[in-house]
Amino acid sequence: MSRVVISGGGTGGHIYPAIEIAQALLELEPAAEIYFIGGANRLESTIVPNHGFRFLPISVAGLPRKLTWKWFPVIGKVCGGVAQSLQFIRKLKPRVVIGTGGYVSGPVLFAAARLGIPTVIQEQNACPGLTNRLLSRWAKAAYLAFDTSPTCFPSDIVKVTGNPIRPAIASFARSSAIYEKLRLDPSLKTIFIMGGSQGAHAINQVVTDALPHLAPYHQQLQLIHQTGKTDYKRVREKYDRSPLKHFIQPYFDPIEEVYSMADLMVCRAGGMTVSEITACGLPAIFIPLPSMAGNNQELNAQAIAKTGAGIVLNQRTLTSTLLANQISNITGNPAKQQQMAEASQQLGKPRASEEIANSILSFMRKN
Repeated sequence: MSRVVISGGGTGGHIYPAIEIAQALLELEPAAEIYFIGGANRLESTIVPNHGFRFLPISVAGLPRKLTWKWFPVIGKVCGGVAQSLQFIRKLKPRVVIGTGGYVSGPVLFAAARLGIPTVIQEQNACPGLTNRLLSRWAKAAYLAFDTSPTCFPSDIVKVTGNPIRPAIASFARSSAIYEKLRLDPSLKTIFIMGGSQGAHAINQVVTDALPHLAPYHQQLQLIHQTGKTDYKRVREKYDRSPLKHFIQPYFDPIEEVYSMADLMVCRAGGMTVSEITACGLPAIFIPLPSMAGNNQELNAQAIAKTGAGIVLNQRTLTSTLLANQISNITGNPAKQQQMAEASQQLGKPRASEEIANSILSFMRKN
């Protein structure tokens, strides 16, 4: 029986790759039985069932980076999570256990290894997370988003596949109907500003401060901006005083409609964001989140920038004038914009989900 257990959570960056792998497995093997194990009352406990998958909750907690008294209750939760994982995996007897990162996957994959169940991991960032680095010693395969991180894993398990994204992200065609829907002009260059699903206050602030500097280009540029809920009203008011054509929303779903219109991104540099925009072949101005553990976003952005597909701006020193100049320099130079777009497209791996699923199914058939 093709029974699979998947674990990954804490953030959407770990959860959605897991869901995409699950859906790709079902496309190729409709008879597969897929179970998710994740943190009780964590983000995955809501998102995973909403996508139609069976979810089994365990006790989880992240290990503090420094040695403090907080380790004691955390160790108790982690041990409880391992015990619960052992119980679930003994009962399910899966052919393989897949981890997509986040501390919830640690107890699950450790339990699987202890029971002799093969494990594989998927890493979304240029700098692998602590959980995946620790789990790699037992993994039979490590599917990586970037070719900059193989040295963190045993060489014989590494496969550089890209991040698993929804196929519609890259295949959605640009059409006049979408421009009409968003009340935008297909003859103008479209800048898509996206700070993530929750928005990014720092990006919202610098972009709205840059609007007066971009105003002289209102006959060449238009902006689409995903603000997040918190800043939506304030950002909308700033745009409404600008001559630039624009469309503002707290969140875009489906986002592939907006990607299809974009000519340039201004965005964070999370692993999934980078994978989506390269799959779409979009040039980007990256403003990495400075506080990310392991400096992941900076490393992700630099991995793309070194190919010529994007540029990286430091949030701590970024000004509205500098951002406006970078936007106008790229959009005002068609040859440069095209070169960046081609470099981005060469990096894109829109079929990563299918490639990972095929590899996992092939591994299951051999074992």
